[in-house]
Amino acid sequence: MKKYICTVCNYVYDPAVGDPDSGIAPETAFEDLPADWVCPLCGVGKGDFEPVEE
Repeated sequence: MKKYICTVCNYVYDPAVGDPDSGIAPETAFEDLPADWVCPLCGVGKGDFEPVEE
């Protein structure tokens, strides 16, 4: 699964970790995050994330 980076604050969403503070379980793909999920650091929506090129 791909990691995604916030273009505003550079937070990296890692699907292997999920976002436990927001109730997102590990192994949750970015595409499967709820539509109303926001960056835990700066609060922007999924539209402000882009795939991390590895």
